[in-house]
Amino acid sequence: MGIVKNVVAGAAGAEMLLLLKGAIEKQGGVKGIVQKFEQSGLGKEAQSWVGMGPNKPVTPDQVHAALGPDTVQQLATKAGMPVKDMLAQIAQHLPGVIDKLTPNGTAA
Repeated sequence: MGIVKNVVAGAAGAEMLLLLKGAIEKQGGVKGIVQKFEQSGLGKEAQSWVGMGPNKPVTPDQVHAALGPDTVQQLATKAGMPVKDMLAQIAQHLPGVIDKLTPNGTAA
């Protein structure tokens, strides 16, 4: 049963990564999404994802403020989940995704 659970979790994680990748591209790439967070007063958090070192966390409410309700609603609809759950997923995964997309510590 553990293998099936891992495969299902992996598939759900892969779907979330694809949604986040699409959201990042819609916001103007890594640089654009970092700017969104900076404009929302979350510059230190966003820069920690890009730079070397530990990633600072963000809350679902902070994600909502940075991305805006329309973007979050579109992502939730695509994922087939409530907005609240979508915000939690973005808050959990976005810092790591941005970190992986910026291995040299710069947002292109």
